[in-house]
This record gives sequence, structure tokens and C-alpha cells, in this order.
Amino acid sequence: MKPSLSPEENRMYDKIWHQTQEALSALLDKESQKMIEPQRNQVFIFQTLATFYIKYVQIFRNLENVYDQIIHPQKRILIRKVLDGVMGRVLELKNEMVELELTEFHYFDDILQDLKLTPEQLDIPIPKYFLKEKLEVIKGREKILAQILADSGIDTSEVKYSVKSIPFDEAVKLIQIAERARQGRLRASFMKQIFLQEYRAKQSKTLDQKVMNRWAAALRIQKVWRGFHECKNTEKLREEEMVFLGMAPPPFFNEVSATVIQAEKVDRLRNEVQIKHEEDYREALVTIKNDLKLMEGLDIKENLQDQIRHWFIECRNLTGTFPDYPDIEEGGSAIIFSNKTTQQVIEDIIANQEEEKNEKKKKKKKEKQPKRAKKQKKGTKEKNKEEDEEWKMAPSVFLPAMKEGNNTYKDIWMNKDESWNFSQDYDPELIKEEKRKELESEIRVQVDELMRQELKNLKLAVDREREHPEKARKKTEKKKGKKEKKAKKDNDLTADRTIESLYKELVEEGLLIRALKVNLSDYIGDYSYLGTTLRQVSIEPMPSLLDVRQLITLYGIWPLGSAAVHEKAPLVKSLLLVGPAGVGKKMLVHAICTETGANLFNLSSSNIAGKYPGKNGLQMMLQAVFKVARQLQPSVVWIEDTEKTFYKRVPSAEKMNEPKRLKKHLPKFLKLVKPEDRILIVGTTQRPFDAELQSFCKVYQKIILVPRPDYASRYVLWKQIIERNGGVLTSALSISCLAKVTDGFTQGHIVQAVKGVLTDQRIRRQTSKPLTAVEFIMAMTSMDPVYKEEEESFKNWYAKTPLGTKRALAIKGGSTGKAKDSGKKKKK
Repeated sequence: MKPSLSPEENRMYDKIWHQTQEALSALLDKESQKMIEPQRNQVFIFQTLATFYIKYVQIFRNLENVYDQIIHPQKRILIRKVLDGVMGRVLELKNEMVELELTEFHYFDDILQDLKLTPEQLDIPIPKYFLKEKLEVIKGREKILAQILADSGIDTSEVKYSVKSIPFDEAVKLIQIAERARQGRLRASFMKQIFLQEYRAKQSKTLDQKVMNRWAAALRIQKVWRGFHECKNTEKLREEEMVFLGMAPPPFFNEVSATVIQAEKVDRLRNEVQIKHEEDYREALVTIKNDLKLMEGLDIKENLQDQIRHWFIECRNLTGTFPDYPDIEEGGSAIIFSNKTTQQVIEDIIANQEEEKNEKKKKKKKEKQPKRAKKQKKGTKEKNKEEDEEWKMAPSVFLPAMKEGNNTYKDIWMNKDESWNFSQDYDPELIKEEKRKELESEIRVQVDELMRQELKNLKLAVDREREHPEKARKKTEKKKGKKEKKAKKDNDLTADRTIESLYKELVEEGLLIRALKVNLSDYIGDYSYLGTTLRQVSIEPMPSLLDVRQLITLYGIWPLGSAAVHEKAPLVKSLLLVGPAGVGKKMLVHAICTETGANLFNLSSSNIAGKYPGKNGLQMMLQAVFKVARQLQPSVVWIEDTEKTFYKRVPSAEKMNEPKRLKKHLPKFLKLVKPEDRILIVGTTQRPFDAELQSFCKVYQKIILVPRPDYASRYVLWKQIIERNGGVLTSALSISCLAKVTDGFTQGHIVQAVKGVLTDQRIRRQTSKPLTAVEFIMAMTSMDPVYKEEEESFKNWYAKTPLGTKRALAIKGGSTGKAKDSGKKKKK
């Protein structure tokens, strides 16, 4: 039985897709107009880029949702193509905004108000297909990794507690203390029972002496009950008022509703249907192609032969000689007859002959007039200077793909009648059209071989010509030259090793480690709502945690997750996460691996100390890492405490570990990474001041400053972390008070305090004794916060980086153009 879904849901997602495609076509038209118009006003340029960026993000959110939920296999292929194009265009616009504003962080408060959007709608989601489409591969890789770790005895999944041996006397003392405490507790419980018995006996005697009036007793009971009842009513009314004002969540807010459970079931069912339809579609591709080969293969072959023979005869009649047949490398007869009739091909031959004659005439004229050209060059240089001052939008690599996808949508799916296709299965007619073209190209290769031989025979019979031996010699010489170039390579020390053996060795040496299961959504924070206002007053604001999260998505997760985006988008080979201890740098590295299913290589100076000694050993290690990372991509190479690799002065205590081993080799490693290789080097540091700035910035292409959380982020952090650890939020616990008091403390401090307070015993006692802010504040008194001086030192260091210096010069000079010129002079 096939799993089925209601046609109403399919229509709903089709409607969302049609609306999104309309918005995309309108946006593509606007962008093509803006690319032609030159601009000089920097504010206007940024606003245009920002509006395009925000609109593309909205289109991406809708398309990602549609791609995840739609079940028609051929629609999904087209949506995926457009989706990759939109992702790439978002990265291109981000790159242009960085070059324009000379900063990684941008604030769109004014534009969001104009577009009537909330900051939450600007959040960049991670496509679900990154993990869905390679879930089996990731599971298989995890099993192999777990097996290797278990065999080598370094399995980190099981928590192993280290048992320390203590002297006999101390052990006896510990047992005595525990036993005396147990006896004391028993004695205390016995004494309490005796006291209660005596108290009850005294109470019974006094009650016998005082005979209470019944009416007085009834009044007292009524008084207590009415007071209790009114208190409960007032509390209830207050809660209802707070819910109505939006100051408190409604009752059963955190409980999972029946609709959510039903939606999850439908989502699972959709995934099953998607897999089933894709399997049917793959089978249909093979069967329909075979059927076409049997039914139409011979007709296609005869038509191609007739077409090429007609071309031979017409060329002979027009030029007097038979034409040269195109080689296999050039594409064969497909170049000549690509969507053309024989008459059009003949017209092209005549036009080419006329062009050759005109070019010869032009060359003669140019030789006679060399002096005039020099005068014209001076005028063109002056014009080029004026054009440089004007800004134009850079040409996009992804716009043609998006336009092509949009055109195919208009031609095929926009007005297509699908009333017959309730189950949203594949369309056989579309498959036939695709496979006819494939079949024609395959048959054309066979026909080309036959027709080349036929052309040779015609030349021998009619013109008595033979193939010139010089052409064949040139071809062989070219091939030999290519082989010689390929032979010149560096010595590969791992040439005789398989990927499996290298993978096992790297795991056993601890260089390839298991990534922690952490999602990027677990990196909690809020937006910076004062970014634009601070920049208007020429104050550079510290980025918010969600700004950092967006950059990790754009520079790390998107390129690693999609091969099509990584090949064409602005290439980011390396990232550096800079910030104080406890802000979540390590968590972000593991989140990149979790969201993309990437391998994690740990090349920290402390981890590689004593491993692969000597120059050859280090070279072998890097070759092994690069080979495995390229073969099993996507991969992340993590260098923790990366400032040690670029030390200004190595401390005497660390000289034995040789922390600067990778300093010279990392730039070479980066050069080997090509757009086809989804490999990302990520460095983390909490002391960037100890490193040489020039070599540091040469290796790391993008530097992201990870700050301590601001008030809005701390409020969200306290709220969510308490709830995740089993805490219940009540009116007795003031979250805003906690967020204000804990200014300067990092996410690590907050998590540590919450886990310290919310023990199993404290969670059980919440019903009788609700949580208060004092408990968490007392837990944080022993921790050291990040002071403003430390935060300023990070800001000052970032201002010395290439992008930071350009930004500072732009703020002083009032334009980014001067800053760019000065940056170029400094480099020279």
C-alpha cells in the first residue's frame, strides 16, 4: 500500500511555491535594472543591497519550506536548483555589503520597518536536506568511528570515572563520619516522634478543659475559608489580566498540543512519500529511456545521418571542398547542429566566410593607423577613472541559474493542469522529453564515428585527399605536454595508503574526533536593537549573539552543506572565532559539524604535540588529513587556542610542545583547498593579543568577534536554560532582575549556575518552594565576569585587523573608498 496524503495539503504548498516564484521573478526584474544603473551615494547603495538581501532571505525561507514538504519529484528538482541559486545570491550580496561597509555585522532596523518585517523573519534557516539526503552515509560513518574507538580503547561515548586510591586511615575516617551522621539522623527522628506524642497529649488535656462554643467555632472556620477563597480568586484574576496584557504565558503554554502531534505525524508521512516517489522516479528514468531506445532509436539514427550527409553536400557546393568534421573533444556534430536546421547551418557558413574577409580588412587598417590609437588610450584612461568612482553592482554567478529555473517554471509548471495527478507522482511526458535529448546525444556519438569514416571515403573518392599528418603530431605533442605537467608534483608520502587506513590512523592518533551533537539553534541569543542608532552617533556596537549565529550559517554551514553553492559562491576557506572564555566558540565549531554532517579534525597545538615528529612526519600528517578531508567532505579542521600556532614569543613552559609547528604549513594547506573541496579551517582563540597579527590575518580569511551576551540575550538565556534543566518559571522568579544583575557574565557562567542550583532534589521541591533569583545569584558570586576592560581589549585588537583598520579609516574619512585606497597602499 502506498502512503497517501490529502490533496488539500499538496495544493497549499503548491500555492506557496507559485507565490514565491512570482516574488522571485519580480525581484529578478528589479535587480537586472539596478545592475545597469551606476550610483555614488553610499547610503542609497547600502539600502538597495540590504533590501535585496532581506527579500532573498524571505524567498529562501519559503522555498526551503516548500522543498521540504512538496512530494512531486520533478518539482523538487526544479525547486532545489532555484534554492541553491538563491543561497548563492544571498552570499554574494553579503560579500558586497561587507566590501561596502567594511564590517561583518550589518543592522537593518529602518529597512525592516519599511518592509513591515520583524527581526525574527531575518533569521537564516539551515536547509533540512543537508542532513536528510545523506543521513545513511552519516550513520555509517558514525558506526565506523565508534568501532575504531572501541577497538583502540579510546571510546569517549561511555563516561569513565577515574578512581583515586586513598590511604587506609583516611578511608576509615570517611566511613566513621558517614556512620555517625546516619546515627545522628536516626536519633533526631526518634526525638521528633517523642516530642510530637507529648505535644498531642498536652493538647488533648487543654481541649477537655475548654469546652468551645459551636457558633464561635463555625464563625472561625467561615472566616478562614472565605479569606482563603478570596485570595485564590484575586490570584486567578491577576493571572488572567497578565495573560490578557501579554505579560505572562497562557496556561498549558509549554504542553504539546494535539495539533502539533498531528503535524509531526504528517511530516513523517510526507518524508515516506517523498522517498517512495523518488524511487519510482529513478526507476522510471531507466525504463522510459529503454523504451524510447527500442521505439525511436533507429529513426533518430537515420535522421542524424541524413542531416549530416546533406551538410556535406551543401558545403561542397558552396565552398568547393568538403568540411572538416569536429573532433570528439570539441563536441562532434552537436556543435554544428545544436537546435539548428541544415539551412541555418549553411547560412552560418556563409556568414563566417564574410566575417573572415572583414577581419582581414580591419587588420590592414589598424596597421596603418598606430598613432591615433595612442591618443585614444589617454582619453579612455580618464573615462575609466570617472567610471571607477561610480558604483555598479557586481555581476552575479547565480542570477543566470535562477532566471533559467524561473523560465522553466513559467514554461512547464505555472499553468500546468494537474487535476489528474492527485498523488503528485512523476510526470512521464516530461521524462520522455529529457530522455529523448540524452538518447540523441548518445546516438550522435555513434553516428559521428560512422560519418567521420564516410567523410574520409568521400574525400578520397572525390578530392583524393588524405589526412594531414601534422595535425595528428600536434595532438600527440599536446597530450605528452599535459602528461609531463601532471607528473611534476610534490612528494606524496601517503601515496601507497588507502583512505580507510588513513582514516583509522587519524582516529587512533586522536586527530579525527567525534563531534558533539549540538544544533546551532541551541546557541541562544537575541537581536541587537540599538545597532543602527549607535552607528548613527559614530559608535561601533558590539555584535549580538544572533548576528554571530547568522555569520556562522552564511560562512560555515551553507557552503559546507551545498556543493553547488560552495563551487560558485565567494570562497571562504578559513574562519577565526575570537572572544573571551565561555562565550560558546567551541560549541559553534561542533554545531557546524552537526548541521552539515562534517568530519571534525583537531589540529590544535596541544593535540598534535609529540605526534608525527620531524619535517617528514608533519608533512605526512597534513597530507593524510587533507586526503581524508577531501575524500570524505564536508570536513572541518579545528585549531583550538590558535594563537599558540602564531606566538610572538613562545613561553618557556611550552617550548617542548613546539606550538608553532603548523605556522609555515597552514598557508600551503589553504592553497590546496579549491572551490570543489568543501573543507573549512576554523580557529578559536581567547587570547589573540599573543599572536603575530600579520601571519594571523593571512591564514584566517574571516574574523568573527564573539561577544559576551547583552541584556536581551541574557534574558532569553536565563529563561530557556532554566526551563531546559527542569526549572519552572513563576512570579517569584524575576528573570529581568537576573539579566540585569549578571551583566558581564557569559553563557558558560549562566549554564554552570543553573546546573548547580537545579539539582534533582531542588527540582522535586519546586511545588512547595518555587525558585527565586537569589539562589542563582548566590551560585554566581564565586565566578569572575568579563569586565569592560577585557571587552575593550578585544575591540581594540579587532580594530588592528585589515577589515578593522579600513572601517576605522572609513569612519574618520567619511567614505569607504578612501579607506580601500589606503588599505591597498599599506599592503604595497
